[in-house]
Amino acid sequence: MLPTRQIPREEIKALPLFAGLTPEQARLAATPELAAAALRELGGCAVLGFDTESRPTFHKGEKPTGPHLIQLACDDGAWLFPVQDGQCAPELKILLEDPQRLLVGFELSSDQSLLKQRLGIRCGRVLDLVSCFDSDDARITVGAVQAVARLFGQYFRKSKKLSTTNWSKLPLTPAQQAYAGNDAWVALRVFRALEARGRLPPTPKLKADA
Repeated sequence: MLPTRQIPREEIKALPLFAGLTPEQARLAATPELAAAALRELGGCAVLGFDTESRPTFHKGEKPTGPHLIQLACDDGAWLFPVQDGQCAPELKILLEDPQRLLVGFELSSDQSLLKQRLGIRCGRVLDLVSCFDSDDARITVGAVQAVARLFGQYFRKSKKLSTTNWSKLPLTPAQQAYAGNDAWVALRVFRALEARGRLPPTPKLKADA
């Protein structure tokens, strides 16, 4: 049974650091050639860690214009796909909409909504990992930091400063690349841990594997 105790923030910060991806492991698909290579690699994965980033809004009534970055992670790293001029590669849209592939992440409702509104992408099969955790206080949502603390006994450190940077501006800094890549990759790590504990349905098979 998974723990339900909500670990306090200060207690989490005292835990050993979670070893996330380096900037080199969170690769930016900044050219058509890199995007094609990324999609070939990711296309062979039945499960992908998934997240998006958007340029933050700071003024009342200001509407979001994102997503400006789409992150997808396999077991050994992540690819970051910039969204420029409200467009993404058709092959990326096909991958995200494939019902034979599972996308896993945390608190994905707004990500999916913006993908649909801005890019016409309807993600095929999604598991929001929030639904896999319970808390003693039902009002509390378990996000990535809490999940990592509960499952691994480690502190997944997220920089608020980086979270509010301009994700529409390229090139990204190495710190931005690592931050964005880890948001998707940690979701896959959590999924794998839950899967190993028998807390998830079997990993879906690709059509080619059936």
